[in-house]
Amino acid sequence: MEASLARNHERGFYKLSGLQRIGFGSGDLAQNLIYNTVSTYLLFFYTNVFGINPAAAATMFLVVRIIDAIWDPVVGTIVDKHSTRFGKYRGYLVFAGLPLSVLAILIFWNGFSGSLLYAYITYVGLSMLYTFLNVPYGALNASLTRDNDEITKLTTTRMFLANLGGLAVAYGVPVLVKLFSSDGTWDTKSSASGWLITMAIYAGVGFLILLFCFSQTKEKVVMDDAKQEEVKVSDLVTEFKRNKPLRILAFFFITAFAMMSIGNAGGSYYMQYVVQASDDVQWFNALGSIPAFIFLPLVPKIKKMIGKKGMFLVFLGIAILGMLFIYLIPNPQNHITLVLIAQFIKSTGIIVATGYMWALVPEVISYGELQSGKRISGVVNALTGFFFKFGMALGGVVPGFVLSMTGYVAGDEHQSAFAQQGILWLVAVLPAILLIVAMIIISKYDLTDEKIYEINKQIESRSSSI
Repeated sequence: MEASLARNHERGFYKLSGLQRIGFGSGDLAQNLIYNTVSTYLLFFYTNVFGINPAAAATMFLVVRIIDAIWDPVVGTIVDKHSTRFGKYRGYLVFAGLPLSVLAILIFWNGFSGSLLYAYITYVGLSMLYTFLNVPYGALNASLTRDNDEITKLTTTRMFLANLGGLAVAYGVPVLVKLFSSDGTWDTKSSASGWLITMAIYAGVGFLILLFCFSQTKEKVVMDDAKQEEVKVSDLVTEFKRNKPLRILAFFFITAFAMMSIGNAGGSYYMQYVVQASDDVQWFNALGSIPAFIFLPLVPKIKKMIGKKGMFLVFLGIAILGMLFIYLIPNPQNHITLVLIAQFIKSTGIIVATGYMWALVPEVISYGELQSGKRISGVVNALTGFFFKFGMALGGVVPGFVLSMTGYVAGDEHQSAFAQQGILWLVAVLPAILLIVAMIIISKYDLTDEKIYEINKQIESRSSSI
């Protein structure tokens, strides 16, 4: 019996070195440098620089997400059913990472200014390539170890580095765009060169970091080759039906990413037209990531003190308080310090809650593996990927339509009171409503650390007896 337990520990519950954790987590740093720039600034670029109507841009974001709904399960099945010459998942970091980096640069090129066709081609292509990178990267997480404490450390490191990328995007993009623009602006057509050069820098550095992630990761907990042949697209529907924790996590992803996307998209407009402090936009955006470096290292201790569910509820509540603070600040153009404090409070709650949610993905994968015998990490990550992209779609669609309905005029420094109120809804009211929904959803999640440990023990015991 002791020998069997030792084998189980050796086979599945692997300990990771600090370099391995950093190596894996750097993949999120790289992706944030590339894709977070797109998700945070693309609507702003399209409306103020490229010259697309906000409603037309919002429609395009919705179309792209519909395409993703079809594409994601296909990619999830491909990566679970096949292996690359470099491993099951890690090879995609290179194969998808290079073309993704190139297309990210092209999407911020103003050579076809105002062309919806060019915008559609480049954005659809970028989104499809991102799926081919993000789904296997997410699956890579669950292939490194079954040890739940290691998963927590891995996720904390990953989110720390992801927020480092987020900080580089939030603070660095406006600064660099102004630096490389012909007239020192970042919100006019003449700033097009600044956007292109900035994205080229971020995409190039991002790809180099993806290569580092590739070099430091190696899959150890993967599906047997025999089971691999049985994977099919319909597994996505089957798994969603029978895996209750997965359903809860999927709906949490929708609300969380919709909240973040709407708030991020509205942030630039808020600082530009409500606070009227365009020179401070980088500080506002930076405070969306800075709390990560204070609070993410404390996550393992916080989780032990109040449990994972308690941690979610406490920090989601903190985020709502920060949003309420933002909404209630009178004459924010005269109280920039209060605006930045409110942003710090809001971001503290969001970062901890939405950062740790990625640690739940390996849990729902193991829960499904115990039932089916197949560790379909790619399929599950495709499913969660679809839901977080659906949430991001709301974040792309809603701001565009809100701006259009409230009379926002691109480039006009003096927006109407109604337009400013619409922008406030984007940065505070709508995200707060979504977070209340998220709190209700996550309160239903019942996979404790003890349950996950027993599930993984059963899986490894079953495998060793075959």
